[in-house]
Amino acid sequence: MLFGSLRINLWSGVVGFFLTFVLSVGSNLLTTSLIRGLIAFVFWFLLAFVLRWTLGVVARPDLGNAQSRASSQVDGVGENLDLMTPDENENLNELLKPKPEQTDGGDHGFAPLNPPKLVSNKNPEELAKAVRHLTDK
Repeated sequence: MLFGSLRINLWSGVVGFFLTFVLSVGSNLLTTSLIRGLIAFVFWFLLAFVLRWTLGVVARPDLGNAQSRASSQVDGVGENLDLMTPDENENLNELLKPKPEQTDGGDHGFAPLNPPKLVSNKNPEELAKAVRHLTDK
């Protein structure tokens, strides 16, 4: 189940070898650069093998799955999905129609809120003493 041929692996290994060797030879000894190049060859060779295998799996689906898909297509199960929303025109029309106001016998018009006023009728001298006492502690 591999995609392509072994030549892809060899060429990717050769490219990895030369790339690593050229970048390494300027700052290392020749033998060190060759060893690193060979390691890169093996790494790129195996990486190409993994990529070829992945592409082979993706490009060619499993035969067992293909047979099960073929049998389900014969049955016609799961090919179409029919969805229908319920007709809501009547509900929308009912919501848009003005409804007569219900009366309970009393007038429920606007009444402003009258909260109690927070005005103190205390002596200002006493308030000043209380503030001085609180700020001293």
